[in-house]
Amino acid sequence: MKSLLLVFACVASGLGGVAEAGQGFSVPRPPAVLSPDLAAPWLRQTKPGARPTVTRSRTLARARAAPPRIRPEFLPTIVRYRGGEKPGTIVIDTGHRFLFLVLDGGRAKRYGVGVGRPGFEWAGTHTVTAKAEWPTWTPPEEMREREPGLPASMKGGPDNPLGARALYLGDTLYRIHGSNQPWTIGKAVSSGCIRMRNEDVVDLYERVPVGTRVIVM
Repeated sequence: MKSLLLVFACVASGLGGVAEAGQGFSVPRPPAVLSPDLAAPWLRQTKPGARPTVTRSRTLARARAAPPRIRPEFLPTIVRYRGGEKPGTIVIDTGHRFLFLVLDGGRAKRYGVGVGRPGFEWAGTHTVTAKAEWPTWTPPEEMREREPGLPASMKGGPDNPLGARALYLGDTLYRIHGSNQPWTIGKAVSSGCIRMRNEDVVDLYERVPVGTRVIVM
């Protein structure tokens, strides 16, 4: 019983000390933390060391919606070229996904391209027999059989798979053309055509005339 009374006395003494201390000093409150979440109250009291959880839902949604970026090595650049082709020749290296426009002085302008997916690879030498701006896309019958949802024809425009320009190769169905899916550059995804970014195919289109020799390997 005496020990219990002694405990009560100590507690009371401690409380008295706090009260006396409170006469000259104020007990600090937990730090005020501004919430970066504008949807929440602008001022939030948190425990020392606590951090509010910020949900960046809009930022994450935009990141998920953004298409993948093209790899830097597939952007246009001037490179040294040691092949024996004459300036003005187009050489397409399907294995490495590059198109070279041979320049003079042992140089070439290199562009990244998309090529035929497995089963649609091909190689050969042709010439550019026609050129078109914002070409109409008419999928061949065998393509529509593989993909029943394809239209019989689609006029040129930003949503057209042929993109902004097309260079027709020989008497084949193959073309060097733009794309409405630039993130596929550097990949084997097409039905045999050589696809480029729209800005790149426009640049190439202005540089080469009908009759240009094209080597696909």
